[in-house]
Amino acid sequence: MNNTVTDVIVIGAGHAGLCVSYYLTRNGIRHIVFEQGRVGETWRSQRWDSFKLNSANKLNLLPGQLGYFDDPDAFSFANEFALSLETYMKQLNLPVKEHCNVLEVKKDETQTIFHVTISEEGTESTYLSRQIVIASGGQNKIRIPSFAKNVSPRVLQLHTCYYKNPGQLPNGNVLVVGSAQSGTQVADDLVRANRNVFLSTGMAGRFPRRYRGKDIFDWLFGMGFYDVLTDDITDPAILTMKPPQVSGAGERGKTTSLQSLARQGVKIFGRAANADLETMFFQPDAAAHVKYADEFSLTIKRLIDEYIKENNLPDPLPELDPDDIPDEHASCASVITQLNLDDNNINSIIWTTGFSGDFNYLKLPVLSEQKTPKHHNGLSAVEGLYFIGLPWLRKRKSAVIPGISDDAEYIVNQIVRNTHL
Repeated sequence: MNNTVTDVIVIGAGHAGLCVSYYLTRNGIRHIVFEQGRVGETWRSQRWDSFKLNSANKLNLLPGQLGYFDDPDAFSFANEFALSLETYMKQLNLPVKEHCNVLEVKKDETQTIFHVTISEEGTESTYLSRQIVIASGGQNKIRIPSFAKNVSPRVLQLHTCYYKNPGQLPNGNVLVVGSAQSGTQVADDLVRANRNVFLSTGMAGRFPRRYRGKDIFDWLFGMGFYDVLTDDITDPAILTMKPPQVSGAGERGKTTSLQSLARQGVKIFGRAANADLETMFFQPDAAAHVKYADEFSLTIKRLIDEYIKENNLPDPLPELDPDDIPDEHASCASVITQLNLDDNNINSIIWTTGFSGDFNYLKLPVLSEQKTPKHHNGLSAVEGLYFIGLPWLRKRKSAVIPGISDDAEYIVNQIVRNTHL
């Protein structure tokens, strides 16, 4: 037991945890940041080799971070971003302890002090703190449909976090399940390596990479699209939407659409619904997914057009982007609802079906029946415990790197207020 009581313990040293640490340091709040791996661990270990961030370097700088990237408009590889986080920690001398796995967080009987038990190099220790920030994120427990276990053991199955490059897969064709950002990007990575790819799609929107002379995120952040408050959302479905299709691949990124992948030879199927030993079954909804992504892109461009008009901004003509041209009849979509894996020489399946958070170490009444965090704007029902780095924590931008600073400053302001009570 470490009997010294610190003001704050932050759990997780990704971009969210480091951002909180920056504001705590600036306010003179004593704290420790525990990270189970290395700083930015998920960026190091859960991304494939060709992965690039979807937001440009200039948007990914954390508060107080000195210039790091040579080209502010380029898109960095995941390991480059992880190194930028490590450099940030060292430049600002943030109090991070790496390779410390948090086993348990609880409060003492007086309900005033948190007890945080960690494992460091096989040795357990308990630290005491007045307040806690959970910045471990929602991407540490993989999600794969239960029917995946029905598939023949001859087929290699990987979740996205274990996929690195086409060379690790056996010869033959590949089925990618999921068509949000990761699914479309992995399919593109595979087809560029001359692999035959079958893509099982879901309901995901699409962003054009550029529009009227600017990168799409320059428009969206400039016009306040990402500043929408969670409290103002009246349709709960918006809060669970998948990230829109877009890619940072290449020098200036690219539009990624189902029809552009189909032109490269990718076969477009509906949502994976079930499987047996050698057959994957799909819903007959591939066409609906193509049309949904097309309409999403058109809606975003209409919003930008309205913003330009309302603010009397320069109005350059839209660029010709073949990958963003709507497939009006969804002709790229297959109507096939079952696929024999053996007959089609499919020897690999990559599940780009996302993650959930693993918060079982929280021995406090702060999780729902589904084991997801219960909070309002990051503040939990347990006094002194906060969450950060979750989708729609406070705003639409809460789950993206350029939006983390606002949430971190807000949470630390609450901490400062409680510290001086």
